Amino acid sequence: SVTYASPGTILIDILEDPLIRNVIILQIVLQEVRHRSAPVYKRIKDAIHEKEKHFYTFTNEHHRETFIEREQGESANDRNDRAIRVAAKWYTDHLAKKTDGGSLKVVLLTDDRANKEKAEQYGLIVYRCEEYIKSLIGNPELMDRLALQPDDQNEITGSKLLFPEHLPLSRIQSGIKNGMFLQGTFHANRDNYLEGKVFINREGEEINEVLLQGLQNLNRAVHQDVVAVELFPKERWVAPSSVVLQDDSPNDEDAEEDETENKLKGVPSDPSVLKPTGRVVGIIKRNWRPFCGMLSQSMIKEATRHLFTPADRRIPRIRIETRQAANLVGQRIMVAIDGWPKNSRYPNGHFVKNLGSAGDKETETEVLLLEHDVPHQPFSQAVLSFLPKMPWSITEEDLKVRADLRHLCVCSVDPPGCTDIDDTLHCRELENGNLEVGVHIADVSHFIRPGNALDQEAASRGTTVYLCGKRIDMVPELLSSNLCSLRSNVERLAFSCIWEMNHNAEILKAHFTKSIINSKASLTYAEAQMRIDDGTMKDDITKSLRGLNRLAKILKGRRIAKGALTLSSPEVPFHINSETHDPIDLQSKELKETNSMVEEFMLLANISVAQKIYDEFSECALLRKHPSPPPLNYDILIKAAKSRDLNIHTDSAKALADSLNNATVENFPYFNTLLRILATRCMMQAVYFCSGMDSDFHHYGLASPIYTHFTSPIRRYADIIVHRLLAVAINADSTYPDLMDKHKQSALCNNLNYRHKMAQYAQRASVAFHTQLFFKNKGIINEEGFILFVKKNAIIILIPKFGLEGAVFFDNKDKPSPHLSFDSEIPGVSVPVPESEPEAKKPKLDC
Repeated sequence: SVTYASPGTILIDILEDPLIRNVIILQIVLQEVRHRSAPVYKRIKDAIHEKEKHFYTFTNEHHRETFIEREQGESANDRNDRAIRVAAKWYTDHLAKKTDGGSLKVVLLTDDRANKEKAEQYGLIVYRCEEYIKSLIGNPELMDRLALQPDDQNEITGSKLLFPEHLPLSRIQSGIKNGMFLQGTFHANRDNYLEGKVFINREGEEINEVLLQGLQNLNRAVHQDVVAVELFPKERWVAPSSVVLQDDSPNDEDAEEDETENKLKGVPSDPSVLKPTGRVVGIIKRNWRPFCGMLSQSMIKEATRHLFTPADRRIPRIRIETRQAANLVGQRIMVAIDGWPKNSRYPNGHFVKNLGSAGDKETETEVLLLEHDVPHQPFSQAVLSFLPKMPWSITEEDLKVRADLRHLCVCSVDPPGCTDIDDTLHCRELENGNLEVGVHIADVSHFIRPGNALDQEAASRGTTVYLCGKRIDMVPELLSSNLCSLRSNVERLAFSCIWEMNHNAEILKAHFTKSIINSKASLTYAEAQMRIDDGTMKDDITKSLRGLNRLAKILKGRRIAKGALTLSSPEVPFHINSETHDPIDLQSKELKETNSMVEEFMLLANISVAQKIYDEFSECALLRKHPSPPPLNYDILIKAAKSRDLNIHTDSAKALADSLNNATVENFPYFNTLLRILATRCMMQAVYFCSGMDSDFHHYGLASPIYTHFTSPIRRYADIIVHRLLAVAINADSTYPDLMDKHKQSALCNNLNYRHKMAQYAQRASVAFHTQLFFKNKGIINEEGFILFVKKNAIIILIPKFGLEGAVFFDNKDKPSPHLSFDSEIPGVSVPVPESEPEAKKPKLDC
């Protein structure tokens, strides 16, 4: 059958199923979907591009037989519905003529009741989506993927009103305008499902965040929804709760939830830290997406309604209907929310797809990529078509327009196994006694031209994502690991930043040029360190490394003197088995001088390029800044230091750096590292921005007045834009409109910041999962841990050796709970950890 989809309800989860084929989507429908939801529009376009599905778009608005004028008094929606019926009727008649009476049947799908009735009067075969899916005998699992309609949702919820009514959008808008309500983005609390914050979006507001406590005041807001809040009078303001609460109520759809509110009320607020407090009065924009997690099967036999527990603890449990619950237990599944009625404790949703067995490496990797919105589909043919044809080589034209630096003794220094080599360095003495130092970066912008499909895909992905044993490339492998990678003993195109320095690492001249290089060695940090330390080695590569290392120490000392911060992270890397991809051992976190050597020259190149592109393009330079944290951010750090009678000064980055350097405790060497871990958590996120849209350029952590990213264009799209700006600045390439449009640059920065943040979260989640795999068959383990925070009902501890952080819960003031729950959302790994307590009180590491 050939099926038309009308815009009444686009059931994208159904359309994506492999069983659904031969679908024609009208141009008018596709335009409506694009207007309503960009993500759904992209998913439909992806389905259309899958050849085996036989999905097609019909441009009915540009076809003589199907275009219609809007009639007098006819609404735009009614006109569009009529256009759908006209197109369906024309195609039905067309096929009847072409197939000698019509062996092919056209089925029109619409959930608009009036449209369905009028289509039937036309003599069309027409179904509601649910009717059509039910008619596909032998495929009952498709029913699980149907989105619930509002009428269906009311049927499966109780009659008791659990939440206040949401105000209509008109009242919300007028309330925001007259100051009665505030608009902001809701952020759920990962550690307390009865609490959240709304970050106010509008500049100039005295209040920038509002605390919400209790289900009634959260009022069905889901993490990242844009909401309207009503601020309570000051006498009703409360402090953030210090209790850790997870929604562990029984899996019973009709269970009363009043006692959950009492859990929160039973925890008194600290009056010294009261926060503006309020309640959600309406939803302005839902930011729902498909969620990964696991099914909690109902205890009622033969039940079809079950609760789904998302992997992300900030998302509430979701009630779904499924007939395959027995098969889904122990599986990672994906579920979409359909709605959240005011008489339902949980939102209602529907099953989307089964991702695989929980605990399986491939499944869990897929989950963390989906949960962190990491684009990881294979590169399309449209993207691959813009890659250079092989065999590729440097041309005579390249030699004419580039500096030939193949004679220089450049080399790369990277982690073991690195194949996407972005940068190489060199250092040599000049005839005048000064030093020439060069940082040579892969010229990715030569291969990725503005605006084509390859460029658009790289801009969308934003960054390469490095997981344990897996890499999700920003650009196809032909570029990332071959033509752009500055491997040794092959000629490569580069963008070079070359300084003339004196022996005190002071820059006398800076020069930027497109170049051709031939790296003389691809070294690991350890190999480079060995060369520097081995006094018998006198070759040119080693001399270059020693010169770079000496200058780097001076540069680092100068940065630290200015107030650059040295912070710390508890994460622990693993050695991965090359065949099984299982973690087999902990990697040493010992950093060598060569790590710092490379870092110093990358920082220097980034700062030099930032100044150059800003000098040339003050309104559209893509820069990176690190805002100073607000004073309240430092509270946890200051309190931790005071516990050992130490003072932390936070007036400036320099004051903080000096305080951390002096914050040592005798016989407790790890205490300083703990403080640096806490200091990291006090920091703001570093972000990309367009120079014409901001006035504060300062990078707090690096103590630099200006900064950008230039040195990693294989793995960061921001660097590609910076390369293009620099190329235009030195007349090595031509400009294009979007590059000089500060508004488009700013929008691009927003996406890059989002992608960069999600990549970091995905990388941490991958480390967490592989940490659990590492423990899987380890048996009894004794390890040292430290208490980071004390909560009302739990203590948060850190086990440094494994980078594990989690909560030990207490049933009451005197009795510890038998579970140590770590910050992980991957089930299936449980490791007993003995303590010096009586046997009955031993905590259990429950990952």
